[in-house]
Amino acid sequence: MVEGYLIGVTVAASLASALFFLKFWKRTRDGLFLAFSTAFFIEGVNRVGFLFSEHPNEGSPAIYVVRLLAFLLILAAIVRKNRVPAR
Repeated sequence: MVEGYLIGVTVAASLASALFFLKFWKRTRDGLFLAFSTAFFIEGVNRVGFLFSEHPNEGSPAIYVVRLLAFLLILAAIVRKNRVPAR
């Protein structure tokens, strides 16, 4: 019961963070903000998967693979931003 509530709060916070970074991306068109927005959106949707899991505390490897992809997206955006000269 409480686990579902806490997961719901985490989903809401992740999606709110995605919108927050999307707002900054629209202003600046900086790819780093878009990567953060996308990663938080992926994380929010991933947490919804926890709600439908039989044992949300144990988690399945698929959930962690999705989380890894979101973090790799952020890492790739950081590397890209540091390699591309400023315009």
